[in-house]
Amino acid sequence: MLSSNRRTFLAGLAAGAMASYARASFAGAPNQRIVVAVMGLGRGAAVAQTFAQQPDTVVKYLCDVDSARSAPVAKSFEARYGTAPEVITDFRHALDDKDVDVLVCAAPNHWHGPATILACAAGKHVYVEKPCCHNPQEGEWMVAAARKYRRCVQMGNQRRSAPGTQRAIQRLKEGAIGRVYLAKSWYNNNRPPIGKGVPAEVPSTLNYDLWQGPAPRRPYLTNRIHYNWHWFWHWGNGELGNNGVHTIDLCRWGLGVDYPTRVVSTGYRYRYDDEQETPDTHMVAFEFGGQAMIVWEGRSCHRHNEGFVKFYGESGTMALESNGTYTIYDMQDKQVEREVGNTVGDAQHAANLLEAIRADDPERLNSEIEEGHKSTLLCHLGNIAYRTTGSVQCDPANGRLRAEANPSEALALWSREYEPGWEPKF
Repeated sequence: MLSSNRRTFLAGLAAGAMASYARASFAGAPNQRIVVAVMGLGRGAAVAQTFAQQPDTVVKYLCDVDSARSAPVAKSFEARYGTAPEVITDFRHALDDKDVDVLVCAAPNHWHGPATILACAAGKHVYVEKPCCHNPQEGEWMVAAARKYRRCVQMGNQRRSAPGTQRAIQRLKEGAIGRVYLAKSWYNNNRPPIGKGVPAEVPSTLNYDLWQGPAPRRPYLTNRIHYNWHWFWHWGNGELGNNGVHTIDLCRWGLGVDYPTRVVSTGYRYRYDDEQETPDTHMVAFEFGGQAMIVWEGRSCHRHNEGFVKFYGESGTMALESNGTYTIYDMQDKQVEREVGNTVGDAQHAANLLEAIRADDPERLNSEIEEGHKSTLLCHLGNIAYRTTGSVQCDPANGRLRAEANPSEALALWSREYEPGWEPKF
């Protein structure tokens, strides 16, 4: 399933000549443009605009299970472009449309894997937001689905496409700080408490059954939707999966490592007494044999910032900022090099996917799903360790938990149960 071999892709889409959004005004052949459907209009509202602004690309569908979210996004499209995409509740209608080439999945985490697999089976390419999946098993399935159906699948860790960040990683590869053996990263925020949810009627605008989709059914409570699901294991992956995946991905990229040998994780819900299941204060260390180590620290309820990502090598240090700016220091901690970045790479990441589709070449993807799975897997392993014994042992060949070295409760968290009829199949 996790083979890195790339199979030959089907004949794809040719580059077109349309430079504006409005599809109705385009008279050329349909295969000269790429048609997109966007699922989930929280984060997806911004991603939809990013794709709409790409040349030779049109957003045909806006999909959300809550009409209170889809209506204003459609209105913003109409105000900006003079026309709006079609608004639908069930993204599967877009998968049935032969004109659609790409599904953008920006729905909650429990949808990422199943929706991507369904889209690949329907012949669509996929842009899936981070983390690419809800659990490790789904990540493996997503890689397998991309291979089986010969689709381009890109994870939304957009800094992989930011020019400044690319330059910083290239400087590491060139030996700017010697052999790099440690990377540290942080995430800080000042999130408020979520309180305690109470049973309530489902809002008339929300299709709660479809929101739950592949997840086993739970009663509707007042403090879950549309964001706090992140802090419940049933649907989310905590701050580690929510934001840690961005910096951990950069750490792994800069170090040139794939799968760990051991993951140690500790933390707790210290700041508030509420219903959140995931920690607000969390520290995780990923060991890659005798080669290197990654350390991530997340503080969801404390804004003080210690940095974004730092790399430590035999002859110096690199500090990398979120916009791609990097600074290199020598072993006396004297600044010797600095290059200023100016973007996190959203537009470039979307353009990279479209380029790969038109070229029938997944090798061009800056975050092809196997790479996305590897970085997301680190987050899952950190959460599994946190939820069980505090430490897990892994097979460095594929990142899987070693059955003989981990307790059964850790092994059980490799996958999940699904609502009957929603089990991913391909």
